[in-house]
Amino acid sequence: MSVIYLLLALSICVAIVFFVVFLLSVKRGQYDDLHSPAVRMLFEDELVEKTSNNLTSKNQKS
Repeated sequence: MSVIYLLLALSICVAIVFFVVFLLSVKRGQYDDLHSPAVRMLFEDELVEKTSNNLTSKNQKS
């Protein structure tokens, strides 16, 4: 029976730690921008193409 009390206390401590970490991440603005990550993957190919074009043009000039 004492093991149940130990596990209950341990699980409450772990839950409190996760809750504090969550509150800190919200306070620091981790979840502020919800729109950009969803749209970013639509424009990733264009950024890769521009970067690779810039790199090849710089290599050709050298």
